[in-house]
Amino acid sequence: MTYIKWFFIISFWVFVAAFFHYTLPQKDIVRITDTYEKRVDFGENSIFWASADTGTDGTAVNRDVFFIQTRLASSDGVMVYRNEDTGWGWPPYLKFDTSNLQAEAADAKSTAADPQYAIIRHYGWRNEFMSIFPNALDVKIVDGPNASKGIPWINIIVLTLFAMVTYFIWVRWRRFRIARIDPTLEEIQDNWDAAGDAVDEKRGRIRRWLGTWKAK
Repeated sequence: MTYIKWFFIISFWVFVAAFFHYTLPQKDIVRITDTYEKRVDFGENSIFWASADTGTDGTAVNRDVFFIQTRLASSDGVMVYRNEDTGWGWPPYLKFDTSNLQAEAADAKSTAADPQYAIIRHYGWRNEFMSIFPNALDVKIVDGPNASKGIPWINIIVLTLFAMVTYFIWVRWRRFRIARIDPTLEEIQDNWDAAGDAVDEKRGRIRRWLGTWKAK
């Protein structure tokens, strides 16, 4: 029972950590190499794509999606971002300026011979196997590959509020358990033990009665 309990506890916190890692914004310093538009057919990975641009048909099984192709300044590896509106949906970034962002990204393109660097703020993951791309939220030109990304205030505030709410719920649950659940369990255990003692006493009487019938 203990192993099952810890399995669910660990699974729950792994899910919570994955949820925040996917949803909260992150920043990458990149050199934008290309921007393009591609028709995407949505399949099993459709949950990792945002809704259609605000004002367009959201019922289609495929649509044109903007992409921003970059090279990371930190590792010199490549990273491709999708550029989709989030609209009024989740995550609540209220992004409606996909076309403007694509124009800004196209204007920031540069070559390795004459690099220009930018910070792309985004959320989501990149997974080549499942064709998952992080969604770019905004682009900001910076002086170089070692520019400061700033303090992640949104992440700090959200995680602090989550920790406070979690602690509040845990304290209330602990008090409820001590006041209500533990006494009830103890009463059930006492009744069970008392019933067991009564059964043992009855069995003892039966054994003593049978013993009177044995040959002496």
